[in-house]
Amino acid sequence: MGVVGWPVAHSLSPKIQNAALRAAGLSGWRYQRLPIPAGLLTETVRALPQAGFRGVNVTIPHKEAAVELATVASPSAKAIGAANTLIFEADGEIRAENTDASALIATLPFPAAGKTAMVLGAGGSARAAVWALLNAGAAEVRVWNRTAERARILCAEIGGTPVERVSPADLLVHCTSTGLDGLDDFFKQLPLTADALAGYECVVDLVYSEPPTQLTRTARSRQRAVVDGLEVLIAQGAFSFELFTGRSAPVAAMRAALSG
Repeated sequence: MGVVGWPVAHSLSPKIQNAALRAAGLSGWRYQRLPIPAGLLTETVRALPQAGFRGVNVTIPHKEAAVELATVASPSAKAIGAANTLIFEADGEIRAENTDASALIATLPFPAAGKTAMVLGAGGSARAAVWALLNAGAAEVRVWNRTAERARILCAEIGGTPVERVSPADLLVHCTSTGLDGLDDFFKQLPLTADALAGYECVVDLVYSEPPTQLTRTARSRQRAVVDGLEVLIAQGAFSFELFTGRSAPVAAMRAALSG
């Protein structure tokens, strides 16, 4: 098993997945980083089953392409148009799944039904977030992206409302790569101020880093409810683990691996 991305050196998925494999007693399994540029994605992924891989997680920037190279996609992956998990079956089938959507809903501190949401970004993670929130009954999901056309395309395909300005809502979901480098310039790169976080009941940052991202630190200082990227990572990783192995994920071991 492994995680496919470009870049992928920052990924903590190997840490949590290998801890889960040890806790489950699967000594013959291991999970590794697979840095693959876009131009080599299809041929490399199709060769992985012959190299003994059961499946891979997929991260930036390959989530949308992953659906296209799969031979079959789950209803959620197909509807979202992006996958973060590929399963290699014995008959040669490559199955695309999306555990990002279920992980987001599972980690929210309140039900999404009836809530309003402001989603930042229009890539694969944003597509999963918008679909998940609408599927869970959110009253309104607004989508902002630096390139406005991408937000319009996402909303035309999945739902939601494209907007040109970031505005208050019950929930803020950050799905861009801003903050991935760990630098404290989040509020310089996006049209959002630290004080504006008071307009949200909960802030979700799908980016994770150590120390915590500037967005999550600032949201906590404003007494906002926060779901950080590590919690979402553990949740989607647990769902993926079960797809890879057919066993219940040892979530406590996965969480302990990040704190150890």
